[in-house]
Amino acid sequence: MVDTNPPGTNLKPSATPSKLKALQKHVADLHACARCPKMESKPVSGGAVFSQVVLVGQAPGDKEPKLGRPFAWTAGKTMFRWFEENCGRNEAQFRSSIYMAAVCRCFPGKKATGGDRVPAPDEIVNCSAWLHAELSLLRPTLVIPVGKLAMVQFGFQGKLDELIGRSFRKELAGVSFDVVPLPHPSGASPWHRMEPGKTLVKRALALIAEHPAWKGSDAGCQMPDA
Repeated sequence: MVDTNPPGTNLKPSATPSKLKALQKHVADLHACARCPKMESKPVSGGAVFSQVVLVGQAPGDKEPKLGRPFAWTAGKTMFRWFEENCGRNEAQFRSSIYMAAVCRCFPGKKATGGDRVPAPDEIVNCSAWLHAELSLLRPTLVIPVGKLAMVQFGFQGKLDELIGRSFRKELAGVSFDVVPLPHPSGASPWHRMEPGKTLVKRALALIAEHPAWKGSDAGCQMPDA
């Protein structure tokens, strides 16, 4: 492939300056979103990282808006440990090379009975426009949905035992890509800490580590803040 990037840049052919600026504008617009009045925080974003790999979480918890980044608390520590131990990339490397999205970008608030509120269907629909725009702009070849709510957005309905540890071909927003689902790394769920969950998570992470998009994303392109 002929490198069409200007001399002195480290941009991949698909990550042109105009596309990077478009992604930066997208993230700025996302931060300003206020479509869902019941949400209890402003949107949380992983930044304008141009990557062929997109991770899709569920929704931020109460700590993420304060810390200003997705997967910033206990579940994130578990997830980033998975990637470091099985895919050779620590948290800092992951955040700088993988685009981090979510089903909903704002903290939904707490339920009256305790625990985080599950986003309402209209909130999920509102926020889906951001994900669709990201897929159209980035055109990833690997998507990693984390947790059942994220998996549902890509048409998955089966049990975790039937989904984790496998790669699927999907299409959304006019873009085709491979999907390797992961369970949510929450401490509230024991599934990933017991069999067959432990083995299936390792199998899924091995699929991610060997995917060409993952191997090619170790030097992700990130726009500086304006």
